[in-house]
Amino acid sequence: MNPVSPIETAPDTQPFRTDLKRRLRECDEFFRLPELAHLPSQRRRTALEQLEQTGGYSQTAEEILIGAKLAWRNHARCVGRKHWRSLKLLDARDVRSARDLAEVCWRHLRMATNGGAIQSMITVGPPRRPDGREFRVVSPQLIRYAGYRNGDGTVTGDAANVRLTEFARKLGWRGAGTPFDVLPLLVSTPDEPIRWFDIPPELVREVELEHPEFEWFAGLDLRWHALPVVANMNLEVGGVTYPFAPFNGWYLGAEIGARNLSDATRYNMLPLIAEMMCLDTRSERTLWRDSALVELNRAVLYSFRKAGVYIVDHHTAAKQFCDHVRREETAGRSCPTDWSWINPPISSGLTPTFHRYYDPPDLDIRPNFVRRHFND
Repeated sequence: MNPVSPIETAPDTQPFRTDLKRRLRECDEFFRLPELAHLPSQRRRTALEQLEQTGGYSQTAEEILIGAKLAWRNHARCVGRKHWRSLKLLDARDVRSARDLAEVCWRHLRMATNGGAIQSMITVGPPRRPDGREFRVVSPQLIRYAGYRNGDGTVTGDAANVRLTEFARKLGWRGAGTPFDVLPLLVSTPDEPIRWFDIPPELVREVELEHPEFEWFAGLDLRWHALPVVANMNLEVGGVTYPFAPFNGWYLGAEIGARNLSDATRYNMLPLIAEMMCLDTRSERTLWRDSALVELNRAVLYSFRKAGVYIVDHHTAAKQFCDHVRREETAGRSCPTDWSWINPPISSGLTPTFHRYYDPPDLDIRPNFVRRHFND
């Protein structure tokens, strides 16, 4: 294993050792939340004492689940927050080895996919240790497609995952070289080198894409996996950080059709679809990209529904989010929102989320999900 790889370096423990004052404040605020009012008052005092004396404390499964739900409610970039109460917890804090953590991820995939009736879930592993060492999934999501750099500069597969693919190959993984090779799961623990595990194929539910009208569309051999399990975010609850916290909702159709498969830096399918539709691509004025984009998104929504896999369209998701904002206002709570993230990448002006202002994002609000990057 290459010891100089940035992803394998030990985390900087100094910030973790010196932020105790902040974590004590977060712990105190957490146990004063209305959602935990049913707990005995001694619980808050005990947690604060343990955190101050040892640098950590053990939360109950109930506290973690409440915290994870509130983290979802607080996360400014999620348009699906209306459903924050539906989150289910898989408690894996007692797991220590990379292999056992991978097995927990397989359980998450099985339970969350739920035969296509997607369930919102979070799996929580061991918290960050007082010395800063941690357990985590290195992969940005549990399921990602490989991207292979070709000699001519083109990419086979998902161009967003070229670096991740190259890293996995350095560890010994070998893909088939197709556009939709599922990358292995990469797991990091304090006591082992980064390990990779092939995801059991039966746990990767994929939807083959076809179009409700264009028979040729199925010949493009496009597909996408059914379950978006985000794995590169820390769950921060009550002064405790859980780096191993993969979680999922369900796909917004535009995530696949208007970003993953259409972005020029991803699969870049719009030129080929436009060619198959016999569109005039000589000028941007013909709006050929727009026409191809709509049909690609129609194919995604149609195919997922036909396959019995839950997915939501951007119009429905926008209406649901506005309902959520109104509920939060009625409850007397703010709803921090990143406008650029909750508006869809297609037909934004046709959705109700586009035509209003929101409470600005609050980077300090906790509980919350805090993003890590590939080199962190």
